[in-house]
Amino acid sequence: MINRRIFSLGLGSALLTACSTGAPTSAPATRMRPVPNAGWDAWVAGFKGRAASQGISQTTLNLAFQGAGYLPEVIERDRNQVEFKRSLEDYLAIAASDERIATGKQMLVRHAGTLSQIEAKYGVDKEVIVAVWGLESRYGARRGDVPVVSAVSTLAYDGRRGAFFEKQLIAALRIIQEGDTSPANMTGSWAGAMGHTQFIPTSYLAYAVDFTGDGRRDIWSENPTDSLASTAAYLARAGWVRGQPWGGEAGTVSGTPLAVLQPQKPGPRIAVFRNFQVIKRYNNSDSYAIGVGHLSDRIAGGAPFQASFGPDATGLTLEDRKELQTRLTSAGYDTQGADGLIGNNTKSAISAYQRASGMPVTGEPSVALLRSLGG
Repeated sequence: MINRRIFSLGLGSALLTACSTGAPTSAPATRMRPVPNAGWDAWVAGFKGRAASQGISQTTLNLAFQGAGYLPEVIERDRNQVEFKRSLEDYLAIAASDERIATGKQMLVRHAGTLSQIEAKYGVDKEVIVAVWGLESRYGARRGDVPVVSAVSTLAYDGRRGAFFEKQLIAALRIIQEGDTSPANMTGSWAGAMGHTQFIPTSYLAYAVDFTGDGRRDIWSENPTDSLASTAAYLARAGWVRGQPWGGEAGTVSGTPLAVLQPQKPGPRIAVFRNFQVIKRYNNSDSYAIGVGHLSDRIAGGAPFQASFGPDATGLTLEDRKELQTRLTSAGYDTQGADGLIGNNTKSAISAYQRASGMPVTGEPSVALLRSLGG
């Protein structure tokens, strides 16, 4: 949850690393399976002594590591991460897509009573809570199915940040020991982010709450109540100012902002308040905080940003890029969607079209390419 740029499932990160037509990376299609690894076995044997000295019982250790193992795919994902820097326009095209807005509105209605109670207790706007949920796991649809004990122990043994992930492993064992969930039920992203709103184990211990009153802080349940309340509790503890906006397009929000940002030129100027900084405590990214804030506004019935982003470096606007994808697909070169985001699927379709048309194969969009596809 905090400083979670290393995590692939939480949409705050996945939006920045999406690489198809713009759709965020999803949970693995098949559950990762551990493989024999003598080094991991030896590391775990030494770790158990350290865990016991920190109050983890032998019963918990036996239970947690029964069936756990080394996950090579976790290390592969950790070592093959690539920094993608999307423009704010592209980021918002995913974060505040028509589908995400529509689903957010449905969730706001479906969980109206619970969200109103959470808002009343913690003072965090219910639309903001729903927006975090939408960005982090597509409203619970992409929570991850990787066994957390296996994932974080693999990263603690063989990853780039061993001390950090050993701390997460200790926290995961405490969660099991306290009875909030079982090892089999404790699943999440490949890097250990869990539940509807993607808490890492240490953040779970610090901020998760039992809002349903069943004696467990159950962020893994199909029922999102504890996850949504835990997110509100976290934001409240981080300094959320009740009744104050996160921000908005300059000229459309009242009050004196902390700052006015313009992440992309041309593009909207964003006035931000204290709550913008609080959202960044969840994921330290301006784009993420603007995405959460703007999605929350749209879920509440607000308007899109009015200022235009203008054309990109290729001379194409977002609408032009959508039209390019539509025309390519109609010509038989499927881009797997027309969202205006130029990812691997679109580049492959462009390359195939260029090759078939006798053009230089670049895989890159252009005004000339759009024109060549006709109307």
